[in-house]
Amino acid sequence: MREFRWPALWVAIWIAMIAAVVASSLLPAHDLPEVPDGFDKVEHFVGYLILSAWAVMLFAHRRAQAIAAVGLIALGVALELAQGAWTVSRMADSADALANSLGVLAGLMLGPTAIGGLLVWVEEKIRGR
Repeated sequence: MREFRWPALWVAIWIAMIAAVVASSLLPAHDLPEVPDGFDKVEHFVGYLILSAWAVMLFAHRRAQAIAAVGLIALGVALELAQGAWTVSRMADSADALANSLGVLAGLMLGPTAIGGLLVWVEEKIRGR
């Protein structure tokens, strides 16, 4: 974990984002807004990119970032399988799982960039440094 003043806050936000993805993945299809054909893949990619980028901002070490990435990829695959098994209005889609996974990998690649230190920077700005 990076050196944060409020680590529990940043982890709680990440967990809340993950919970939102889980909930929206298992909602009945008719409860979700309509999107143009194929655009859902963009939503999957961006959603998982954000989750992965947040993990990169939380965890300083590449090993921890990689573990988080593997967990997020597993979550994306598991949710696709759950859609097929547990819902009547949704179906498992391997293209969605691929978009999720590519989003995770894209987020992971942000680690060495300035994005990796963004939450630390936010804390410094809040503290007036």
